[in-house]
Amino acid sequence: MLEPLRRIVHEVSAAHNLAEALALIVDRVKPAMQADVCSVYLTDPETGEHVLMETDGLRPSAVGRVRLLPNQGLVGLVASRAEPINLDNASGHPHFQFIASTGEAPFHGFLGVPIIRRGTTLGVLVVQQREARRYTGDEESFLATLAAQLAGSISLAEVRQRLESLDTGTLIGTVFLEGVASTRGLGIGEAVVVFPDTALDSVPDKRVSDPEAEIKRFNKAVTTEVAELHKLSDQLADVLSASDRALFDAYALLLSSDSLVEGTVARIRQGIWAPAALRHTISEFADVFEEMDDAYLADRAADIRDLGRRLLQRLQRTAGREREYPEHTVLMGEEISVSQFLEVPQGQLVGLVSVNGTSASHVALLARGLSIPAVFGLQSAPLERLNGRQVVVDGYSARVCVHPGPTLIEEYRRLAEEEAELSQELESLLDQPAVTTDGHYYRLLANAGLHADVAAARDRHAHGIGLYRSELHFYLRDSFPGEDEQTATYRRVLQTMAPAPVMLRTLDVGGDKPLPYYPIEEANPFLGWRGIRISLDQTDIFKTQLRAMLRASAVHPNMGIMFPMISCISELTKALAVLHDAHNELIEDGIQINFPQVGIMVEVPSAAYMIGTLARMVDFIAIGSNDLTQYILAVDRSNVRVAQLYDSLHPAVLFTLNHVCRQAHAATCPVSVCGEMAGDPAGALALMGMGIDSFSMSLGNLLKIKWVIRSFSYEEARGLLRQALQMDSAQQVRAQMNRALDERGLGGLVRAGH
Repeated sequence: MLEPLRRIVHEVSAAHNLAEALALIVDRVKPAMQADVCSVYLTDPETGEHVLMETDGLRPSAVGRVRLLPNQGLVGLVASRAEPINLDNASGHPHFQFIASTGEAPFHGFLGVPIIRRGTTLGVLVVQQREARRYTGDEESFLATLAAQLAGSISLAEVRQRLESLDTGTLIGTVFLEGVASTRGLGIGEAVVVFPDTALDSVPDKRVSDPEAEIKRFNKAVTTEVAELHKLSDQLADVLSASDRALFDAYALLLSSDSLVEGTVARIRQGIWAPAALRHTISEFADVFEEMDDAYLADRAADIRDLGRRLLQRLQRTAGREREYPEHTVLMGEEISVSQFLEVPQGQLVGLVSVNGTSASHVALLARGLSIPAVFGLQSAPLERLNGRQVVVDGYSARVCVHPGPTLIEEYRRLAEEEAELSQELESLLDQPAVTTDGHYYRLLANAGLHADVAAARDRHAHGIGLYRSELHFYLRDSFPGEDEQTATYRRVLQTMAPAPVMLRTLDVGGDKPLPYYPIEEANPFLGWRGIRISLDQTDIFKTQLRAMLRASAVHPNMGIMFPMISCISELTKALAVLHDAHNELIEDGIQINFPQVGIMVEVPSAAYMIGTLARMVDFIAIGSNDLTQYILAVDRSNVRVAQLYDSLHPAVLFTLNHVCRQAHAATCPVSVCGEMAGDPAGALALMGMGIDSFSMSLGNLLKIKWVIRSFSYEEARGLLRQALQMDSAQQVRAQMNRALDERGLGGLVRAGH
């Protein structure tokens, strides 16, 4: 039953509004389950009542009128238990309640499954039979799986309907889209939706002022693509059989058909830009094929979608790369790339919204470093309907407000002004030391990956660079950089920050950070070939980088080197051996270089619990709280389904960090934290209590953390940490730390406004 499930979910996801989505559900599920009735009840979020919203088999007049109390009837039981109810004779169950207006008297067999999205019950999906029979286990599994898949589609359709109502003036108010992670701050601006070159489904709706010019552009793309397909077929005549080459001919034939081309042209004439018109037409064609009973013809839907992607690429080439951005741009996309982020002119990007990204992604790090508010893991976001709308990115509550009303936008502007005032007040701390009220001193360092970050850190009086992400230089190229090129890069970084220290991290790729020209395909990349493991297996690349770092330090000796993802003693021993080899080679070549300070990143639990031995082998320890939290909690921080479980203030994480700090200090080894936790005011309070020596963070957070340090005593922080280690959850710890910040007048660091 996988094929009908896939088709139903695909059709419902493409629905233009909630009514269409619900009608599709009952129309498709009823025959798939061979049922006599299929109904959808949706739960009113305000009253908790379950409202009959659509049915095929019960009386149509009951739709919208039948409202069941939260625990009323079998539907209420399914919702309250959040589990399926499967009965051969529904009327014999003690929770059964007969509703005469539905006309359900003839039906006996009953199967109801909850529609749940991220822990919230949205409604109940019900099928019923005239005969008294219990649905099979396979049928129950099918309906439960379908309900789980449909939850997101229903939410999406509901948002589309609300946006449609805004456009027609039948709804006054704001549409809220909830995320699961964020970068703090408020951004108010115009949504600009970006999408990958081949992501046809993500193409936003846009209006065009000159439809005829757009039609000409589309027809040119079609003509060029037809010629390219014929050319490919001819070129591969000696390589592929005639049957294999038939695909190119089929594509060309489709492009020559009036229905596909004219269907798109007709939509363009209505004022829609060519990519969106193409999206609608391709979707329409593919759906027709997918509904066919013949398996061969149904599979042709994939060919049609592939053809649509080819045409989209062709259209993008004809459009050129120039894009105009509004003065206040909120960049939105399924997953925004670094290049798309950097394409927005400096000063015009006020917010970032990503459906699939998380607060630990590379683009999130950039946003945080530039103090740009962002929301990630957006639920139910019809991107194609958001382009050009006024939106507010609320990084404090991880939500996006679409089309905010006058009162709400005024309130957000007031909060944004207060936030700006707070930032201005923090400037008075620029030359002040990061010292507690009882005289305990901390070093505040910056994380960096580009030369511009280093220059900004110098200008903002950071004590140094606690983490320089050397891999960003590798990402900006199409092949591995050579030794001379790397030497020049590192020398420039060291010179810019001199004499303040710069900790250069060796290449840290793999996991969620594959190099485009060095792809790594793994079933579980976070537990696979990444970090120091790659470097030790590819010693030529590793030694080249180490030689470049050492050569750079010959002129500017303010350098330290640290190895990422160390998980055992042998890895550190091997890495140190390669470093010594590189150093000896340079000495033999006549280059006089002092051996640098060496540290490790503590990012995996095994390193945390062997820290006593590891600390005696190095000069410093840097805790990478992002990965360490991920591995301790077994939470993939890039997975929006579980990202809400990721929190560095979890007591287990605090216990581990406290252990690392105590053991390292016992070995007289200084400790820094260079993950997201270091720039989190609540996290900083806990780290202060551990006696961390230095914090390394995105530059935008440096003055905020300095304010926290200067507002508490070391003993107060130790007391807060002791309480936190006795708590049961990250939520309790965060509430405690935020309360302490609020009591000291620092509430503006964790919420909008003062």
